[in-house]
Amino acid sequence: MTAQLDAPHDLVGIGIGPFNLSLAALAHGLPRQGAGELATAFYDQRRDFRWHPGLLIEGATLQVPFLADLVTLADPASPWSFLSYLKHEERLFPFYFAEQFHIHRAEYDAYCRWVADRVPGLHFGHQVDAVRWNPERDLFEVDFTQLDATGEAEALGRTYTRNLALGIGTAPYVPEPLRPLADAPTVPVIHSADYLDNRPRILGAEHVTVIGSGQSGAEVFLDLLRARPAGRERLTWLARTPSFAPMEYSKLGLEHFTPDYTRYFHSLPEPVRDQLVPAQWQLHKGIDADTIAAIHAELYRRTLHGGWPDTVLTPGVSVRTAGRVATTKVELHLEHIEQGTRSRLTTDAVILATGYQERPLGNLLAGLDPYLRKDSSGRPRIDDRYRMILDPTVTGSIFVQNGERHTHGVGAPDLGLAAWRSAAILNTLTGKEPYPQPARTAFTTFGLDQREHTRPRPAGELLPLVEHL
Repeated sequence: MTAQLDAPHDLVGIGIGPFNLSLAALAHGLPRQGAGELATAFYDQRRDFRWHPGLLIEGATLQVPFLADLVTLADPASPWSFLSYLKHEERLFPFYFAEQFHIHRAEYDAYCRWVADRVPGLHFGHQVDAVRWNPERDLFEVDFTQLDATGEAEALGRTYTRNLALGIGTAPYVPEPLRPLADAPTVPVIHSADYLDNRPRILGAEHVTVIGSGQSGAEVFLDLLRARPAGRERLTWLARTPSFAPMEYSKLGLEHFTPDYTRYFHSLPEPVRDQLVPAQWQLHKGIDADTIAAIHAELYRRTLHGGWPDTVLTPGVSVRTAGRVATTKVELHLEHIEQGTRSRLTTDAVILATGYQERPLGNLLAGLDPYLRKDSSGRPRIDDRYRMILDPTVTGSIFVQNGERHTHGVGAPDLGLAAWRSAAILNTLTGKEPYPQPARTAFTTFGLDQREHTRPRPAGELLPLVEHL
């Protein structure tokens, strides 16, 4: 194995999703500590950039405004902004007259691919195999495999870097009772991440069941509903949540996705943070109000000539177990949580809109395990500047992107905080402030002690006593 480059990088990113792509774009052209530009390289095992291709359903939009692109909230003048993309594509005036604040998902994907094709230092088709700390060189060693067009190993390589940025993203989550079915190719049980690839097969099924109460489940249900004839829809939508609830999208509610709330959340004790995250599900796991309205409107339209659509929408239901019936049907064993009742449902296809979970870091960082500091649940401890807390003998930093919900809260996977987090990382990395950040970003003050840092105080006013119980 030979080194890819003789000179070490300042930063190597592992994974090229939107978050590390944001970091790469904002890092482009920055001066390093000393002479020259920041030396960066980013690796991803995929052949090219793709953002949730299985969910680019026609008409589906982002749940955040277009300003939540890769760079704008850190650097509105960046050449990598969404508006710069539109200008390059000669679509700026059509977008202006469209008056769209929330853009189509397919358009966001196309924008990210435009950036990924132009920002230097991105290496697709490179699978990172291991990361180690080399104490003799005071550098991280990154071993990778270069893949050919078919995904087979083509060459081995190693590069060195002073710092790392982990952006390996999340993986589709399949509940335990349904994993054997999802793994069997003859059974039409798929995760919503693979919906579009399987859509023709799903549309051909006599009865389809969608499981999951979030935005993906709603979009899949709506797409299926629109594609099936009135009176013969044969659709069931099940959710574990007590209702098909709208996402919390009030103006003050959205302030949970600000740097102010992120700082507040990070300051809380670990047990408090662990209680808060699941309780805040409606901040990020609810359904866009427009999607709910579109579903209701489509269902209502099908009652205009008498009768009701052949659909069942039932919240408050969990799937206990599941099994195959012959080779083409699935039997779901259901339990209604509030009623305490159980039932069975036989269906021809199941779509699991059951969300995503953080990819485990154990295998990738096995060589660094002696240096990692972990919390009481065995998770990496991460400081307020998105760095893993390491043994003091390690002089480099490992930054985390979308793997820090347990320390930074519900904003970790939110696209709206991508540019701000990337800027925070680069400010730390360069030891300068190439991207000045605002001292305050929310009208809400989330803690009593935080209040004293965010409001102007008249001269002579006494500070109130803040007691920490």
